[in-house]
Amino acid sequence: MALEVMARAEAPIPLDVAFTVAPGALLALVGPSGAGKTTLLRAVAGLWRPEAGRVAVDGVTWLDTGAGVDLPPHRRRVGVVFQSYALFPHMTAAQNVMAAMDAPDGAEAARLLDLVNLHGLADRRPAELSGGQQQRVALARALARRPQALLLDEPFSAVDRATREKLHAEVVALRAHLNMPVVLVTHDVHEAQLLADRMVVLAQGRVVRAGATAEVMSDQEALRAMGIREVAAMLPATVAEHLPYGMTRLTVADGALYLPRIDAAPGAQVRVRIPAHEVILSRARPEGLSAQNILSGQVVRTVPGAGPAVMVHVAVGGHEVLARITRRAAGQLDLQPGMPVHVILKAMSVARDQIAPASPSR
Repeated sequence: MALEVMARAEAPIPLDVAFTVAPGALLALVGPSGAGKTTLLRAVAGLWRPEAGRVAVDGVTWLDTGAGVDLPPHRRRVGVVFQSYALFPHMTAAQNVMAAMDAPDGAEAARLLDLVNLHGLADRRPAELSGGQQQRVALARALARRPQALLLDEPFSAVDRATREKLHAEVVALRAHLNMPVVLVTHDVHEAQLLADRMVVLAQGRVVRAGATAEVMSDQEALRAMGIREVAAMLPATVAEHLPYGMTRLTVADGALYLPRIDAAPGAQVRVRIPAHEVILSRARPEGLSAQNILSGQVVRTVPGAGPAVMVHVAVGGHEVLARITRRAAGQLDLQPGMPVHVILKAMSVARDQIAPASPSR
């Protein structure tokens, strides 16, 4: 049930983009405002027709401008979650969900609301729900269409940070139950990195870089398009124990990380997002530091940037950590591939929203 998309147009913005999303995969479309992200979602949903384009799901063609095929939105089995929720205010949560069904089914609506953690709230109207709860209703409604593709258009941008963290975790958990391709539009690189298997970075209607999330996040051209301070690595870890003073110890492939307390039970598998600009490198193991985290690694490569900085890729227990340091520092350290180094990270450099549950295995 792969989703194939190709769209070319000169208006409303110049656009020339193609991508494929595998069944069960989540692809993030990332880029600045005006890059064409939402326009592409509208083309998939049938709300906008490009001058030349093709959209197909599981071998069924929804759009082929060359062949004269253009199914209307109601004939495309697509679920869409908008930033603005777009719920019917006079309907309850269950009624909103059933409104998307071919044949209203109260039991199925209740199951979907339970799936998005809204048990017991089926009879509440949107005005009686928080922003996060309304967004969960919108997601349940999108799934009620039994979609062949699920489209998420900046769905978390209208909620506060704490609610956004909870929704991120719920989307990660929910994906274990989804087998359709999912496309997420976001300008938040952090969000894309936490949620997406693959990324397509757009700028001015063109693809700057497409590929697996980790590969895109180490590509200099893509990083410039997204904003260089956004670059970070994701390091798998296991919650080991909660300590006094509001700290949590995590085990990683080559040691331990000490971070501000994480809301997860010991044994939980998580991913830690480590911003490259927060990492310090040392050739000798330092002593007498306030920094709580020192991991051993090996230099993989250094990639010069356009300015005074270089990106150093360091292998730590089979995974890569990125460090953004100055050219001067790299020269003084004489960093070479294969050289052993120590990765130093302050505990307070990793905020709570930089921790995500492990991706579901498929």
